[in-house]
Amino acid sequence: MTAGDAEATVLPGNGGRVGGLRVGGVELLRQGERFGCFPMVPWCGRIRDGRFRDGATVQQMPLNAPPNAIHGTARDAAWRTARKSADEAVLTYDLVAPWPYSGRVTQQIALTGDSLTLTMSVETYESSFPAQIGWHPWFNRNLGGEDVAIGFAPAWQEERGEDHLPTGRRVEPEPGPWDDCFGMPGGVDVTLTWPGRLELKVASREEWVVVYDEQREAVCVEPQTGPPNGLNTHPRLVTPLEPLEASTTWTWTRL
Repeated sequence: MTAGDAEATVLPGNGGRVGGLRVGGVELLRQGERFGCFPMVPWCGRIRDGRFRDGATVQQMPLNAPPNAIHGTARDAAWRTARKSADEAVLTYDLVAPWPYSGRVTQQIALTGDSLTLTMSVETYESSFPAQIGWHPWFNRNLGGEDVAIGFAPAWQEERGEDHLPTGRRVEPEPGPWDDCFGMPGGVDVTLTWPGRLELKVASREEWVVVYDEQREAVCVEPQTGPPNGLNTHPRLVTPLEPLEASTTWTWTRL
């Protein structure tokens, strides 16, 4: 997709991810089959021991990050292209095993000359179920020059246990490096600044964001509808009458 001097590459067959985002010929996303920006659905981050409770029923997900399950099932699946144009794509993915409930995920990707907006919904016409929506972008740490600076002012940080899962306590935000979930009740608002190159704002109406900057090559800013292990601690219910919907917009300016 193209708009102005921005170009986005969408990969339906590789988890419905945005494989690349170039602004003025500069690639902002880390390249590689596992990187770019992938949707996290029907859950975000880790589920403790891969288990979550739905009423009296305990569901078990595969332990793809032992001893936990991580990042949902859709990132490993092929999505279908429902619609595409020069600056927009709409993808769909039907939930299948190992996820125990039927439903459809729809993701819209819209590009302008200075922004990329990702919108996702989960809907069902059968049984209700808990779910989460989020995105996991891998932004290149360096675009040529100084490393990126991450700017944000969260209201709290979820205390992280030794297993990298929230303990349930909220603490004052601590300095990085991070692999942590933060609360922003007014909506996610995180600014990435590559000095002298580009400023990019990650925004969302959702109040949860995971920031991960423990790798040398990239940093991640992940808006999501609940914290890690949220299917157990902050479940959001998808029903036949009420889908789960979320969006995030990245807006950039040249420096």
